[in-house]
Amino acid sequence: MRILTQASLQKWTTFGLPAQAEHFASCTSEDEVKEALAWHREHDCALHVLGGGSNVLLAGDLPGLVLQMGIDGVTEVGQTDQGVLVRVGAGVSWHEFVMTALDRGWYGLENLSLIPGSTGAGPMQNIGAYGVELEERFHSLEAVEVATGETHQFAHSDCAFGYRESVFKRALKGRYVITSVTFHLLKTPELRMEYGAIKAALKAAGVTEPTPKAVSDAVIGIRQSKLPDPAVLGNAGSFFKNPIVDQERHLALAKQFPDMPQYPTPGGMKLAAGWLIDQAGWKGHDRGTHGVHDRQALVLVNKGGATGAELLQLAEDVQQDVLKRFGVELEREVNVLPG
Repeated sequence: MRILTQASLQKWTTFGLPAQAEHFASCTSEDEVKEALAWHREHDCALHVLGGGSNVLLAGDLPGLVLQMGIDGVTEVGQTDQGVLVRVGAGVSWHEFVMTALDRGWYGLENLSLIPGSTGAGPMQNIGAYGVELEERFHSLEAVEVATGETHQFAHSDCAFGYRESVFKRALKGRYVITSVTFHLLKTPELRMEYGAIKAALKAAGVTEPTPKAVSDAVIGIRQSKLPDPAVLGNAGSFFKNPIVDQERHLALAKQFPDMPQYPTPGGMKLAAGWLIDQAGWKGHDRGTHGVHDRQALVLVNKGGATGAELLQLAEDVQQDVLKRFGVELEREVNVLPG
């Protein structure tokens, strides 16, 4: 493992924004992670961890050490009555893991196909799509404590999962580096097709007896029709979380906008952030080098030549306008560094 100095980070995030790391290390094993963390402690500097870089906005250069996770491997480590336990290296591409699972007859993640990023970042965000969240198939994870270099295991109950939330985004933020994640996957499919978009895609494809692969293909098709490919147009996927509002705010909005998408959820009513942004007139908003995607208002895009500061300003403008129009605060789903 080498520690690089003044390393460009442009290729390491899907936004493709110009930024430099004061120091940079790409780690392909837990031992290399521990070595990098020991260097970090010795130099008493800031630490930033990058996975696939798909949920990050670099608003400027990063001081200290940037640790890029490149730990590979997908391994069956046990069996249960319903399926298998599968350990996945934190650096494995999430979508590649989902495809590998399908190829090996391991089910339960097909609705999460084509979500960008690395597997190690998945539990932090509790990624989810089309009625399924990662926590449903999560078993445990291993992480190295930054302060001590010791390896710890976290069970499901330790992670405090919520909507796009976990303990690693709150109480334990910045205190651990996830090195592997273990999932409980099924041998017998339990298809989740509640979302109308999936049903419509299967019907359009002429699928009458859905399989996990067919559901995965449907999800991939839906996502490709709505979301730009980061390899073509820099973006970080959905930039904002779907907001949850209390009953008073929900009733007021529902009266004013009877066709507004809304989903009952613990603690209130979940609204569609993309719909709010679209209704406010931001879909397709163009600022030359950057803007809001013309097919999905949740996605901010770098058209080439944008800076992180410019994209962050656009995000804040959208948030302020939605708050003014609807009385709803949008929270960023994307992490901004330096924070």
